[in-house]
Amino acid sequence: MADTIDSLKEAEKEALENDHQPLSENRSRQVRRHKGNTTGGLILIGIGTIFLLSQFTGFYFHNWWALFILAPGVVKLNEAWQGYRADGRLTHNTRGALIGGTLITMVAAFFLFNLSWNLFWPLVLILLGISALLNGRS
Repeated sequence: MADTIDSLKEAEKEALENDHQPLSENRSRQVRRHKGNTTGGLILIGIGTIFLLSQFTGFYFHNWWALFILAPGVVKLNEAWQGYRADGRLTHNTRGALIGGTLITMVAAFFLFNLSWNLFWPLVLILLGISALLNGRS
């Protein structure tokens, strides 16, 4: 009888080890599953709100099409945030999403607000410097 109990305990221990993954992997899987729905929904709500404001007020983006450049930038920034939350640190993928999202968002902002492109290149150099520092920290 003691052998049966011991074998059952071992089988239960193996089943628990196989079923339960580490918390970071489990959270990472949860984050990936919900990220697209939330981000996409928020982007659509934001774009719709901007178009609605333009109808009720005099607020108008001359380059409204740049909102569609902004959307992938926001998605990448959200991906970086979710990756940071899941891992608790800036991994290689998280850093890439952060730098890429920032760059895409900057391009969209320059189009949306009709900013001078003379400001863009120094900002890109600063962003590349930050990227080099973050990648060197591995």
